[in-house]
Amino acid sequence: MSEIVLAIDIGTSSARAIAFDSAGRAVSGMREQVHYEPHTDDEGASEFDADELLDHVAQCVDGTLKRLEGAGHHIIAVGICTFWHSMVGVDSSGHAVTPLYTWADTRSESVVPALRERLGPDYHSRTGCAVHPSYFPARLAWLARSQRDLSRSATRWVSPGEYLFLRFFGAAGCSISMAAGTGLFNQNRCDWDDQTLTALHLRQDHLSPLTDIDSPATGLSAKWAVRWPALADVPWVPAIGDGASSNLGSGCDNDHRIAINLGTSGAIRVLWKASRVDIPPDLWCYRLDRKRFVMGGAFSDGGSVYAWMRETLRLPDSDEDLEKQLAGRQPFAHGITFLPFLSGERSIGWRPDATATVHGLRLSTEPLDILQAAMEGVALRFALVGESLRRVFPRADEIRASGGALGKSEAWARIICDAIGQPVHLSAEAEASSRGAALVALAAAGFPVDDAHTPAGTERVLNPDAERHARYQKALAAQQDLYNRLAAREVP
Repeated sequence: MSEIVLAIDIGTSSARAIAFDSAGRAVSGMREQVHYEPHTDDEGASEFDADELLDHVAQCVDGTLKRLEGAGHHIIAVGICTFWHSMVGVDSSGHAVTPLYTWADTRSESVVPALRERLGPDYHSRTGCAVHPSYFPARLAWLARSQRDLSRSATRWVSPGEYLFLRFFGAAGCSISMAAGTGLFNQNRCDWDDQTLTALHLRQDHLSPLTDIDSPATGLSAKWAVRWPALADVPWVPAIGDGASSNLGSGCDNDHRIAINLGTSGAIRVLWKASRVDIPPDLWCYRLDRKRFVMGGAFSDGGSVYAWMRETLRLPDSDEDLEKQLAGRQPFAHGITFLPFLSGERSIGWRPDATATVHGLRLSTEPLDILQAAMEGVALRFALVGESLRRVFPRADEIRASGGALGKSEAWARIICDAIGQPVHLSAEAEASSRGAALVALAAAGFPVDDAHTPAGTERVLNPDAERHARYQKALAAQQDLYNRLAAREVP
């Protein structure tokens, strides 16, 4: 009977439960996925019903366990990764009393200027987070001001993974990884940040006690033990952030490698071991665990830009035809500069009020020109953050890329490669974040998870074209000039 681990991967658009073997390889056919969408509205809401999300996760586990029946596998541990920066308020019994607010909820934008003054100039250097609606401080301040009764009904604020553990085990700690992405955590002290809590009138008992991936939970509560006897007594590792998990799963677990992920949103990150970190002002910094930091930039608009363009411009061609047309076009020949902030800006400027901008339209402009400019605009944001990362990590000479948007568009992958000006290794790991959760579970079960035992696969390597890179350098300068001019304008 072979030993396997179960990885539960909870994203903002779907949840997955996938079985992995002891070498970190997905077991063929042993997976279940459930798609869903957060509730959104014109005011900037992005939220889930926490119990509905729990049901979706449970359906995934049900489906995978059913597939595993009679297949000769023995589950030895469970690993979990979830979307970062998201929270739900619970009562003293651990039940949700508020919606689960995701990182994409922007309703707290109005409190950001005043909160920035309260948190002080060294807030980012302590927490690795900007004062921005993506993080807990702005959301908590907004709730306290605009929904006071709802805010007061919560005795504790928890992340999605913690909520699962409260329901599955009756108790939960907050992993170092999830705490590090809240904006309430001091990265170098590796503890809740007292200055931030004081500014928000928040006590430590409003948050979960900190734990780490070396302290798994065992012993499912009766309801779940009956439902999942195969998981009742195996170790469940506390949830880690999906970004850190994706780095780990794609083999980007040292300061020689940069990970790029392009799905609905986008991110570029370095994961490495260190005892402490100096956090540059233009990058965020979180943790995987007590020993490993993750630093980089993230973008709310990634593959969503392509989807929006396809629908809005009513491009008649199939995706395959568009790929062929895009592959033969010269960089920036259309003369259009695009700022990809359809959902506001996160990295590098952290302007939640930023909007997408198209500059350089002419009578001769065609829809395909605008689509190309939008895809290039996203690529240039990767290039911009990549420059900042290389200043911090001068040894980072390998880039590994993954994500659904890249898997569907080699033309976009080549644009990113040429914009950055370095070879890009396209990952063969279709589910990098799930694989990262599996590797953490394998480590908890005592299996070695280094490159020698669990190497991450590369599908192929793209090499940059020097002439195209030079053109994209000019395009990046034009994008930054447009950004700076718009940012300098006074808003009435």
